[in-house]
Order: sequence, then structure tokens, then C-alpha cells
Amino acid sequence: MRNDDYLIMLERRENIIVKKTEDFGDRIIKLHKYLLRKREGNVDILKQVLRSGTSIGANVSEGQYAQTKADFLTKMSIALKEANETKYWLNRLMTGGYLNDVEYNSIISDNVEIINILVKITGTTKESLKK
Repeated sequence: MRNDDYLIMLERRENIIVKKTEDFGDRIIKLHKYLLRKREGNVDILKQVLRSGTSIGANVSEGQYAQTKADFLTKMSIALKEANETKYWLNRLMTGGYLNDVEYNSIISDNVEIINILVKITGTTKESLKK
């Protein structure tokens, strides 16, 4: 392995969006378990938020090893769509009374931060593809 290849691998491992989406996925799993244990929440909504909330990180992770910039953009765009869907389901849990204000504000702020980062990543990538 060349030294350059090693540095690229290190950058990928330390990539902020990777870390944030992994941590967020872990929080979503804990939220799912918590609400199931409390026997609160529509089971279908909980499945949806679990699926979309963990899919964000899965797509970001796949994108880290994309074969082309276009492939990377596709994975990041899918992650962004999943993050927006997760926001929708978290809002439904809040308006349905399954999350209190503290729980909701804590997790939605992480969700919005991820959305903002993904918007920047996809925008920058789109611009670089135009060149």
C-alpha cells in the first residue's frame, strides 16, 4: 500500500459525516428500543424511523468507497433523502406525543445537522462534476 493510499483511508475514517451518521444511527436504534420497551409509539412508525434513520449512515458509508464522483453523489443524495424522511417520522413521533420536548429537540437537532452537512456535500459534489 502506498503512503497516499494510507492517508486517503485515514481521511475516510475520520470523516465527520461518517462519524455523525454512525452516532445518529446508534441513537435511532436506542430510540426504537426505548419506545418499544415503553410500549409507546405506532409500531409501523417506529419501523420506518429505524429503517430511514439507519439508512443514512449506510449510504454515507457506501459512498466513502464510491467508484466515481457521480456514484459518490448518488449515495450522498440517497443519504440526504433518508435524512429528510427520518425528520418526517421524528416529527410524527413528536406530534403524536411519543417523544417529549427534550427527547425530540435532542435528536432532531442531530438530524438537521446531518441534513445541512449532506446538502453541502451534495452541492459541492455537483459543482465539481460540472467542471
